Amino acid sequence: MGTGLWTRAGLRADSGNVSAEYAMVTLAACGLAAGLYKVVTSTSVTGALESVIGNALNAKF
Repeated sequence: MGTGLWTRAGLRADSGNVSAEYAMVTLAACGLAAGLYKVVTSTSVTGALESVIGNALNAKF
């Protein structure tokens, strides 16, 4: 009966899993951010963004 009460109360041995999940999500987010930074700073994307911004600033109203 004691083991069932501990399980129902949420007192299990896997209490460190939440920290591990946060660590994995943080690493995944950092990896995604690094990949997006690499894409955005590439020459083709930078040129396209400069073209879009230049066309917007030179637009005639």
